[in-house]
Amino acid sequence: MKTSIGIGGAASGGQRDFADQVAFVIEAEKLGVDTVWTAEAWGHDAIAPLAFLTARTERIRLGTGIMQISARTPSMTAMTALTMAAISNDRFLLGLGASGPQVVEGLQGRPFKAPLTRMRETVEIVKLAFAGERIAYDGKYHQLPLPGGEGKALRLAQPGNNRIPIYLATLGPKALEYTGEAADGWLGTSFTPEHADAHLDFLRKGAESAGRDFGEIDIQVGGTVAFGDPEELAQPLKAGMAFTLGAMGSARTNFYNDAYKRGGWDDVARRSQALWVAGKRDEAVAVIPDEMVIQANLLGDEAAVRGRLKTFRDAGVTTIRLSPAGANATARLDTLGRTLELMDGLD
Repeated sequence: MKTSIGIGGAASGGQRDFADQVAFVIEAEKLGVDTVWTAEAWGHDAIAPLAFLTARTERIRLGTGIMQISARTPSMTAMTALTMAAISNDRFLLGLGASGPQVVEGLQGRPFKAPLTRMRETVEIVKLAFAGERIAYDGKYHQLPLPGGEGKALRLAQPGNNRIPIYLATLGPKALEYTGEAADGWLGTSFTPEHADAHLDFLRKGAESAGRDFGEIDIQVGGTVAFGDPEELAQPLKAGMAFTLGAMGSARTNFYNDAYKRGGWDDVARRSQALWVAGKRDEAVAVIPDEMVIQANLLGDEAAVRGRLKTFRDAGVTTIRLSPAGANATARLDTLGRTLELMDGLD
């Protein structure tokens, strides 16, 4: 099982802490971490930090976790990916996601309707560019060249590059099936290894329908890793869980919430979301049980964390995505180093 980390997020840039994040990634690379992912959300964009890290690292793979498909045209997504692959010596991974209606319609001013169709069309156009072909496409939401205009189908001036892996961050059953059908990897969330089938069954179905070997798809998922009493460590994580259940999407459309419902937490997901939407934030946090947080993360003493690593691995996770806890970069690196040592000892 490989390892990955993440930087960025909705609050990124607020404390001007990018230098600390860069230092963290550089040290994580020395520890042997395989991949770093940059979140976009509504903070830092996903690409600029990776471009900087390209010049400061040598081996670690650099992935967007994720680029929002609504924020860029598919051709610009492809151009950016090809550029990143060129300047990083093919260390770049293209992670794409649909985001949610609040960001897509509220921030980007784009319709969120039919996110899977838009995702499929985006990936197909990107693959045309990666193959070095002329980009001619007649989809429901994307037509290239634009009908009735003066444009013509163009081939990018950059050489094609079919070696750029495409990862998709998906959660709905049909979207998971498409990921299994078309992607090189899955960037998972709302996941507990005890209920891995809530996600992996759909990924496997999609792979099999396309005649693919499911074992070739990189399953990247994980959580916060922290050492100490698991019940105590779970408490500060409940607010983030409640935010995911109640605010990551609208009251009608929340793929994260739906995934937890499928994963054995239906009643909790419904109650927490209802309280959050009603403005009862503290109550939304209070209904989340310790066990739900513990299952979604890696908390406890070294024996417990080692056990959680094995549980994730045995559930089918091929790359564990670690969010090491700590008050500062040094503490986070200490947590990360201890975790990697435990991984070396997995039987």
